[in-house]
Amino acid sequence: MKIAVLVSGGVDSSVALKLLKDQGHELTAFYLKIWLEDELSFLGNCPWEEDLSYVTKVCEQLEVPLEVISFQKEYWDQVVSYTVSEVKAGRTPNPDVLCNTRVKFGAFYSALNGRGFDKIATGHYAQVKAVDNEFELHTSPDLIKDQTYFLSHLSKEQISKALFPIGHLQKSELRQLAQEFDLPNKDRKDSQGICFLGKIKFKDFIQQYLGTKAGDMVEFETGKKLAEHEGFWFYTIGQRQGIGLSGGPWYVVSKDIDKNIVYISKNYHNLDKPRNQFTVGEFNWISGNKPELHNLTVKLRHGQEKYNCSIQEFNEEFGVTIDKNDQGIAAGQFAVFYKANICLGTGVIIK
Repeated sequence: MKIAVLVSGGVDSSVALKLLKDQGHELTAFYLKIWLEDELSFLGNCPWEEDLSYVTKVCEQLEVPLEVISFQKEYWDQVVSYTVSEVKAGRTPNPDVLCNTRVKFGAFYSALNGRGFDKIATGHYAQVKAVDNEFELHTSPDLIKDQTYFLSHLSKEQISKALFPIGHLQKSELRQLAQEFDLPNKDRKDSQGICFLGKIKFKDFIQQYLGTKAGDMVEFETGKKLAEHEGFWFYTIGQRQGIGLSGGPWYVVSKDIDKNIVYISKNYHNLDKPRNQFTVGEFNWISGNKPELHNLTVKLRHGQEKYNCSIQEFNEEFGVTIDKNDQGIAAGQFAVFYKANICLGTGVIIK
């Protein structure tokens, strides 16, 4: 096949490139430059320079042509502006989910139009399987690294064009392959954090766009003011770190965005405060059709934890009850639904 391979400088996409090379496909590697050079220059050196140096070395070693494409405008329009507006509205966004839908398998796919590529390959831990002439998104056997949560917003057409060459591997197996292949980045640590920020702290990024504004930090049960904060947008529901008060642990339990009040409590896990229900809307079903709503599980964030759930349907929304309490249920998050190891799609938590 003729395959466009998205490479990041990390070991995952590099091993993916090597595996496809060994299979004899016609490959072109692409590095998407999404760093907001002008908007975020105040935060220091561009993190993409180190990434691109590794990408270049890997492609030279494997003798795969490399193209560098600037997607800064698309990234701002499609992902960053969404992130800022969601935080400003008091919700909890996940920009990495929309990065895959709108950029890697969206704008990038459109940019390849007419060049004859059969597939777009990435270094995600996920699997695409053809079942009865339909393409399904399946989880990786490495449940800790599995990235179907981030891919859950893709459409049926996008899934049909996607290829995940390392999706069948455990991370330990991939690291071993990187050593065997003697890749230039074989010992490079995995990157953490939001895709377009690199090593930059999310709080610093948000402060650049929303600034600071003094507000009250109030105990939820008593209404007593305990401290001040610099803006509700720096806090998420369920947050424990960064509150800075003794006598805790304290958790963020609610926010009043009109009055700029952050409510906190140290009784977050009391039995009289169940945190196992939420409402979901704005669905994206990968198959294009709403699935059967029986015996499903749901993820509320990236990671291996899934909850068994029961669903009550209300017009275009679902009332979801999970089988355990979760301290971080927040509006704006993506709730991703599964049938066994098949990722069915996602919805946005409304309340």
